[in-house]
Amino acid sequence: MDHQTLMLFVAVAGFLAVASTVGFLLQQRTGASANPVVENLIARINAWWVMVGVLAIAFAFGKIGVTVLFYLISFFALREFITLTPTRNSDYPALVGAFYLVLPFQYFLVYIEWYGLFSIFIPVYVFLLMPFLACLGGDATRFLERTAKTQWGLMISVFCISHVPALLTLHLPNFEGRSLLLVAFLVLVVQSSDVLQYIWGKLFGRHRIAPHLSPSKTTEGFVGGVVSATVLGGSLWWMTPFTLWQATGMSLLICVMGFIGGLVMSAIKRDRGVKDWGNMIEGHGGMLDRLDSVCFAAPVFFHAVRYGWAQA
Repeated sequence: MDHQTLMLFVAVAGFLAVASTVGFLLQQRTGASANPVVENLIARINAWWVMVGVLAIAFAFGKIGVTVLFYLISFFALREFITLTPTRNSDYPALVGAFYLVLPFQYFLVYIEWYGLFSIFIPVYVFLLMPFLACLGGDATRFLERTAKTQWGLMISVFCISHVPALLTLHLPNFEGRSLLLVAFLVLVVQSSDVLQYIWGKLFGRHRIAPHLSPSKTTEGFVGGVVSATVLGGSLWWMTPFTLWQATGMSLLICVMGFIGGLVMSAIKRDRGVKDWGNMIEGHGGMLDRLDSVCFAAPVFFHAVRYGWAQA
């Protein structure tokens, strides 16, 4: 990690230390009678300590560490998606191909920086391969629905998420050796947008945006969270190849795409009749619950940076 990246993690650790102190004081104030809101807050803060720690270890190993980390994230995300969208025994060939062929090959392409192939491998070739593998099971029952589930799972859990480590493949003028900061910028902005939308919604939320899809999302929460996170992202321009106004515009793009991702993934959960994708992360639900915003923001941010700033 370069000096700026290290200092960024120190600052985040300091913020979490303050949050942990506040959580402890609130817990002491409530006394023996456990307050569910406070307990959930503490669980979320503890989970953030773990997630930031894991991210810091990955960053310490550079490109290979970040690539391996997000490969594992994609694996668990895909497992959650497939678990909540049940398949049949005849889908076994397609699932084996998804987990043990498509997933590792996509990340291998990202690692070797083969943009021309990793950008179309899943949307084109895998899109055509999955129905064929499903045919090998010899079962036509709800064939279209089953195939779509596998294809959509790969797009969300593998293709979209793989664009986070793909940021390290971009060669930006006067920014060589600092690409980890782009990953940090994306993660900070999109996650802070989620948190701030939640806070603004709890404090001032009155008008629900999509009550049947995501009852917790309100207009006030969306506006307040997006504006706050956009301002935060703009203030972090110094860690990016962008100017102040460019960083602000990119932050707004990230926040809006993150909101869209969260809404779409909430719709899928409501369709499956569940509140969370899983229980892997205490206080946060499953892996996809924490990364639903990243899924939509990452590929859009990657291509915006690539076409706007990267060298040919």
